[in-house]
Amino acid sequence: MTNHRDGTTSARVDWDARAETFDEEPDHGLRDPDVRAAWADRLRDWLPDRPGDLLDLGCGTGSLSLLAAERRHRVTGVDLSPAMIDRARAKLAGRDAVFLVGDAAAPPVGEERFDTVLVRHVLWALPDPGRALRHWRDLLRPGGRLVLVEGVWGTVSPVGIPADRLTALLTPLTAHTRVERLSDDPRLWGGAVADERYAVVATVPS
Repeated sequence: MTNHRDGTTSARVDWDARAETFDEEPDHGLRDPDVRAAWADRLRDWLPDRPGDLLDLGCGTGSLSLLAAERRHRVTGVDLSPAMIDRARAKLAGRDAVFLVGDAAAPPVGEERFDTVLVRHVLWALPDPGRALRHWRDLLRPGGRLVLVEGVWGTVSPVGIPADRLTALLTPLTAHTRVERLSDDPRLWGGAVADERYAVVATVPS
């Protein structure tokens, strides 16, 4: 997970301490109906129409997991923070969802395979993004898809992963990749943003 507003990486943040206030960010808690609707619209486009098994890595408090579950996907969420996982479990109580404490780069899912791997604001902070992408690709069933929401944040000392770098890493791993720019949709963020924000939806060979 990443605080994309100040560029603080996961390694330097006590995410258990942040869990109590994490959902106060408009795009974290999705408490504003307009922000929630904006993310629900995007997920409708990014996720398969048919309900399937979805792995949400770096799931935080489970806001995107909940939107996926509402579309009848069977969700497995993974986060390094036990406090975040506790909140995700509470948020999705009664849904077809399970949440595990673990590393997004090497999620503790054993031999289980998924139709979709969803990752938001995690990849750029990992020490070896290429290796993580290869592992995530291997967690997909044939024809499955990666949905990656990333960006480059800040102006003085920008941090993140540019879209062209991410697509270059995905090219040898996937059959089809498309980039969707998100910076120009203020509904997603609770206000206008000036930095680079985007989503990549990539499918693996069938």
